[in-house]
Amino acid sequence: MDQQPEIKALLQIPKDVVIFTHRNPDGDAIGSSLAMYHYLNTLGHTVKVICPSEYPEFLSWLPGVDDIIIYDMEEERAQQVIERAELFFCLDFNSLDRIDKAGEHFLRQKNVTSILIDHHLHPEGFADFLISEPSASSTCEMIYEFIVALAGKSAITNVIGDSLFTGILTDTGSFKYSTSPKLFRIVADLVELGVDDYRLQDLIFNSFHEKHLRLLGHCLYNRMEILEKYHTGIIYLTKEDYNEFDIQRGDTEGIVNYLLKIKNIKVAAFIMEQPTIVKISLRSKGDFSVQEIAKRHFRGGGHKNASGGASFQSLATTIKKFKEIIPRYFKAEAKL
Repeated sequence: MDQQPEIKALLQIPKDVVIFTHRNPDGDAIGSSLAMYHYLNTLGHTVKVICPSEYPEFLSWLPGVDDIIIYDMEEERAQQVIERAELFFCLDFNSLDRIDKAGEHFLRQKNVTSILIDHHLHPEGFADFLISEPSASSTCEMIYEFIVALAGKSAITNVIGDSLFTGILTDTGSFKYSTSPKLFRIVADLVELGVDDYRLQDLIFNSFHEKHLRLLGHCLYNRMEILEKYHTGIIYLTKEDYNEFDIQRGDTEGIVNYLLKIKNIKVAAFIMEQPTIVKISLRSKGDFSVQEIAKRHFRGGGHKNASGGASFQSLATTIKKFKEIIPRYFKAEAKL
């Protein structure tokens, strides 16, 4: 990390620090933010985490999660915190539009030093220090390396380790995507440092309510379509489904992955009709990249095997568009 001496010098004097992460935060966004939050607290900094919208319920057990400021719910407080800040950390996002209105206040604080740590492609140049590693499995993997480079493995406390493991576990789909020998060495380090991987798996994946299983059953029985010719599966949800099952943030986490459990299915799409937008989550196996589909056709992006985007057309039109797109990408990219 070539910027390490300058960043280390910045952190030597206690400061008011704000950590930003993206709207609709996932395990990696919350895990990396809380890991950095706990680490900076040990250095004597005054630290606040700001997230544009609420985190999913399955992450509510993480230490420090109750201290996160949700911009949508506490706009005035968030603005005051941003205005007092002396240092910004931007974690798990590559453009300011991913933090919505908070990005406008970020830009106004022209004299505040900012550090971006992220694993997504094509980061925008809004930060003073850019730590970008698209080959990393997660931002949590990068935060582990960041902390160890600055302070050694002894700086990874139990709460920091739990936060990092959570982000790695969720962003890799339980070690199915974006893995590497380096990642498994990091995970081994975390376990040796005291992370109870069984306990975390239980907290993250065994916290369903009855409605979650009923929703999953509805998706698989009533909302699933298989395009056998193109080894592709689609699940969709309507606005009525959202009302019937009282779907909240995080309730649909992981549903798209069930399509990939079907033999010969290489591409999975989860298309959700929300009040003002249709969201699409894409997953794939092997060499088929869904990243370009998300970026070119659905205003999104992500990684080769896990990407997402959105559509401002109707649900039916969005599904039709995806079905028209997939054959030509399949021919161009899939090697089956």
